[in-house]
Amino acid sequence: MAATSAVDDKAKPRLRADEGTTLAAIRGLWPYIWPADRPDLKRRVALAFAALFIAKVITVLVPYIYKWSTDALVPETAAGEIPFAALVAAPLMLVVAYGVGRVMMIGFNELRNALFSKVGQHAVRQLAFRTFVHMHDLSLRFHLMRRTGGLSRVIERGTKGIEIIVRFAIMMTIPTILEFALMAGVVGYQFDYRYLLVLTAMITLYVWFTMKASDWRIAIRRAMNDSDTDANTKAIDSLLNYETVKYFGNEQMEARRFDKAMARYEAAAVRTWTSLAWLNVGQAVIFALGMTVCMLMSARGVMTGEQTIGDFVMINALLIQLYIPLNFIGTVYREIKQALVDLETMFDLLHVPAEVTDSPGAGPLAVSDANIRFENVSFHYDPDREILRDISFEVPAGHMVALVGPSGAGKSTISRLIYRFYDVTGGRILIDGQDVRDVTQDSLRAAIGMVPQDTVLFNDTIAYNIRYGRPDAPEADIRRAAKLAQIHDFIAALPDGYDAMVGERGLKLSGGEKQRVAIARTILKAPPILILDEATSALDTHTEREIQNALDRVSKNRTTLVIAHRLSTVIGADEILVLEKGRIVERGRHEDLLSQDGLYASMWNRQREAAEAEEKLRVMRSPEAEDLPETAGLAERILQDWPVDDELPSL
Repeated sequence: MAATSAVDDKAKPRLRADEGTTLAAIRGLWPYIWPADRPDLKRRVALAFAALFIAKVITVLVPYIYKWSTDALVPETAAGEIPFAALVAAPLMLVVAYGVGRVMMIGFNELRNALFSKVGQHAVRQLAFRTFVHMHDLSLRFHLMRRTGGLSRVIERGTKGIEIIVRFAIMMTIPTILEFALMAGVVGYQFDYRYLLVLTAMITLYVWFTMKASDWRIAIRRAMNDSDTDANTKAIDSLLNYETVKYFGNEQMEARRFDKAMARYEAAAVRTWTSLAWLNVGQAVIFALGMTVCMLMSARGVMTGEQTIGDFVMINALLIQLYIPLNFIGTVYREIKQALVDLETMFDLLHVPAEVTDSPGAGPLAVSDANIRFENVSFHYDPDREILRDISFEVPAGHMVALVGPSGAGKSTISRLIYRFYDVTGGRILIDGQDVRDVTQDSLRAAIGMVPQDTVLFNDTIAYNIRYGRPDAPEADIRRAAKLAQIHDFIAALPDGYDAMVGERGLKLSGGEKQRVAIARTILKAPPILILDEATSALDTHTEREIQNALDRVSKNRTTLVIAHRLSTVIGADEILVLEKGRIVERGRHEDLLSQDGLYASMWNRQREAAEAEEKLRVMRSPEAEDLPETAGLAERILQDWPVDDELPSL
C-alpha cells in the first residue's frame, strides 16, 4: 500500500468523459508511465519515442521513393525533372527501396509498440493493484451495500480503459501530430499552397466532425455500460445463490431477469455500433472529398505538363499515408472518450473514502494481558436507529465472557466494533488500556481470532483455507489445527486429502465441515483474543460437544468473547451478558442468572422445553416406537399443542 501512496493524489482526478478531462487523466496516469523508481521503464519510454521518430521520417520518405520509381518507369518524363538518384539507379532498385522503406516503417512502429508494452502494462497493473487495495480499505458498510458482479465489471472495464488511454493518448496522439507536421511540410514544399489549404480544411473538418460525433456517442456508451453492469450483476448474483434458486424452482424467473437486462444491453449496443457506423461514414466522406479535390488538381497539373506522373502518384500516396494517422485521430479521440466513460465509475470508486482509517501517529497494539474493556459504548448505523446504548463491560485477561440475547440485540455489532469494522459513535473500546482507534488496524486484527457464524471459504484447497490463518505455517501445524478442530479424520478420508477443493464459497462442504475449517484456521492463527460468533451453530449435538471441548482447550488462558444463541454452550463462561434492544439488561454467571428469573431464565426454559419436545419427537418417530400403542399420534399431538408463533431452538 505504501508503494502507491506517492502517486495517490495525482492518480485520483474526478473524471467525466464529457467535461474535457483527457489531459487531467493523462496527468493522473503520468506517474505510472514515467515512474520515478523505475529507470528501466524510463529508458523504454525514451527508446520508444526514438523508434517513433525514425518511423515517421521513413513514413514521409516512402512516397518520395514511390514517385521516383514511377518517374523512372515513364520514358517520356523530362530528365531534368527526375532527381539524380533516379537517373543513376535502376528503376528496379527504386522499387526494392520502396519495399524496404515500407518494411522499415512498419518495423520501427512495431518496435515502438513492443518497447512501450511493458510501460503500459506496468501502469495497468499498478492502477489495478491500487484499486484492489482500496476496495479492501473501504468499510464493511460499503461492502454490505455493493453489488459484486457490477463491481467486478467496473474494475474490468476501468483497467482496460487505462490501457487504452496510455496507449492511444501517448503513443498514438504524439506520433500523429508529428506525422501531420511532416506531411504538411512535404506537401507545401513539393506542391503549392493550394494543396496545403485543401488538406488543412479537410483535416480541420475531419477532426471537428469526429469530436462532435464522439461527444454525442458518450451518452450511448454510458447507457451500454450501465446495462452491461446490471446484466453482469444479475448473472453473478443468481449463480452465487444457485441453491436458493433451486430451492424455489425459480430458474425461469432468473432467466427472465437476466434476459431483460441483456435486452437493454442489446438495444444500447446496437445504438453504439450504429452510431459508430455513422461516424465512420462521415469520416470517410470528408476524407474522400479532400482526396478527390487534391487528385483532380494533380491530374490537371499532369495534363498541363506542370507535374509528372510521379507527382500524381506521390500525392495519392501521401494522402493514403495521411489517412492512417488521420483515421488514428478519429480512433484515438473516440477510444479515449469511450475509455474515459469506462474509467468514470472506477475513478469514482477510488474517491469513496475509507470510513475507518488509522489515526495520525497510530502505533502497533501492545498486547500484554489482552484485557478488553467497553466504556459507555454507543453505536448506530443511522442516527434515528441506535444499535448499542451505553454498553460497559470488561473481559479480563484469560477469561471468557458470553453475549446472549434475542436477535437484533446488538451482539454481533460488538464483535465488529472490536475489530474496528466500524468506529463507535460514543464511548471507547480499550485493549490493555489502549483505545482501538489509536492503534493500527493491522496490529489490532492480528491480535484477534474470529470464528464467524456464517463461514465463507475461498474457492481453493482445504489446506489453503486453513493456512489462511497463518500463511507461513508449516504443514505439521496445519494438521495439528485440523485435529483440534475435529476435522482431520474427515480430510484424511478424502481422495485428495488436504488438497481437496472446497468449491465456490466452500459449497462442496457441509455447514459443519465449513465451520470446523474456520475453527482450524483460527486455531492456527493462535491469537491472544478469541471471538466466537455462534461458532458451533451449524453442528449437530454430538459434533458440537466435540468441538466445544476443542474450543475450550483453545480458549484456555486466552481472552474470549463468545456470542451465543445456544445457551448450553456458555454455561461455563466467567460472565454472561444478556443484551436486549442494545442494552445490557442482565449480567452474571449461569446459576446467578437463572436465580434472577429474568430474561435469561426465560430463554433458558424455552430452549430446554424445545429440546425436550424435539427429543420426544425424535423418539416417537423412531421405527422402534411405531408398534407401541401409547405413542401412536404423540408426535403429531406435540406439534399441535406447541404455540404456532414459538420457535423451537435447541439447547
